Amino acid sequence: MGGVRIHPCFRARCGRRGILGSPFGGLPRVVKITRAVITAAARDDRHLRLQQLVDRDRRTKAALAIIVEEAVAAGAHEVAIVVRPGDEDDFRQAAGDAASRLELIPQTEPAGYGNAILQARPFVDDEPFLHFVGDHLYVSDQAVPSDEGRREMTPCSRQLVAVAEAEDCCVSAVQATREHMLPYFGAVGGRLVAGHRGLYEIEKVLEKPTPTLAEEELIVPGLRAGHYLCFFGMHVLTPTVFELLESLGERGQRQLSPALAALATRERYLAAELAGRRYNLGLTYGLLSAQLALGLAGPDRSEILAQLVELLAKQPAGE
Repeated sequence: MGGVRIHPCFRARCGRRGILGSPFGGLPRVVKITRAVITAAARDDRHLRLQQLVDRDRRTKAALAIIVEEAVAAGAHEVAIVVRPGDEDDFRQAAGDAASRLELIPQTEPAGYGNAILQARPFVDDEPFLHFVGDHLYVSDQAVPSDEGRREMTPCSRQLVAVAEAEDCCVSAVQATREHMLPYFGAVGGRLVAGHRGLYEIEKVLEKPTPTLAEEELIVPGLRAGHYLCFFGMHVLTPTVFELLESLGERGQRQLSPALAALATRERYLAAELAGRRYNLGLTYGLLSAQLALGLAGPDRSEILAQLVELLAKQPAGE
């Protein structure tokens, strides 16, 4: 998949004003990410985050631990996880080696996704922050040379934070997604930033739009027909999002997509296609897809491919 390819000199080249310059005015903001917020309080998919998978380093970990490591790789030294009351001990244990970095925040009432994010407001402490949904895993396909001459993968989270810090603004990661998947994701419309592949100025945000509505409202020049920019499950946000969430009325009515739609009118807000893929664990066969992706991104790729070919060869021929 094509996307924003982050180079070490990218930030220096763009400067603090970013690619476009800000039309919103106000005091300069310096986006520097040191904290991450993961929402994991949904009552129906708790088991997904505790599910064990074999990661790219061949170690068996809970999905939660893989997500936390993704946040840490982007520079988030402190990570808050919003959980259901009573899940704290299980989640801390599932986080493995990263448990010492965690602050577990109980969402005392099941008041929805937006309200879960609001629970982390004291933790964020009026600073920009990295936000993940708790049921997605990410596999990067951006390789860079290491000091030892090996090729190492740049985590998706690090790619996103590099864009946000270079552009000094909110950025949501997006992935070109076929229209039949629209019921599972929020989606954005906007215009391509001139001279930058996979970077967009967001103009509209819709939560799980129908294909008809998406065709009318979310056309993005350059995308293949029948594809839309859907959220990746990973965002760099400023504290403005808390004010916007609170403005949406009763707690159960607060959702992130409407707040992000309002954010696009308040601050400069970009969408970035990253070099990598998201895997939604909550979909049918989502865990299987994520496990295959992790395995194929690791050192056992050839062996896994050989096993898959053998498995397919043994399947009975279709009628």
